[in-house]
Amino acid sequence: MHQKAASGVGPDEVLDEARSSTVVTDWSRDSRYLIESVLDPKTKFDIWVLPLFGDRKPFPYLHAEFNENNAKLSPNGQWLAYASDETKRNEVYVQTFPNPGGKWQVSTSGGSLPVWSRDGKELFFIGGDRKMMAVELKSGAGSGAKFEAGLPKALFDVNFESGFNPGFDVSKDGRFLIPTRAGQSAAAPITIVVNWTAALNK
Repeated sequence: MHQKAASGVGPDEVLDEARSSTVVTDWSRDSRYLIESVLDPKTKFDIWVLPLFGDRKPFPYLHAEFNENNAKLSPNGQWLAYASDETKRNEVYVQTFPNPGGKWQVSTSGGSLPVWSRDGKELFFIGGDRKMMAVELKSGAGSGAKFEAGLPKALFDVNFESGFNPGFDVSKDGRFLIPTRAGQSAAAPITIVVNWTAALNK
């Protein structure tokens, strides 16, 4: 894992030594933590945290026998949202950060790819029926010790291709940025030849 100045000036800085199948899913706003998704042959996808201070030693945040992935940190850095298939289907959960605890299930009928609003007052995710879902956070993204969330509400359909989940983001003014496959241009005309075996006898 490397870091480089956006200006392109200066050398790359190594943040984390190579580990198999590691993907960064988020970076805390105070630049103190990287959130990583790590594939383990025994425990499937796990969530790891890489502190960018002190000894910079990564540690497992969730390391169970389920798939836990797509972790996103709340704007205030107090809560981590993620998806887990511990109930045999993906649901969205929230726990305290940097140490897990006080677990809350946010989705009710399947969910994946959680994303926080920029002000931390809403949590968005893709529902089990491929709809964009929004959950109002009654505690204002967890200000204080207690996390409170409302019921998920469907906003609109999301047409990801099957097996293609690129993720999405939400701007400060509430607009969604959703990668999608480019539409195909009109198909070229084709010619169908019927009774083509008769032409072989000519």
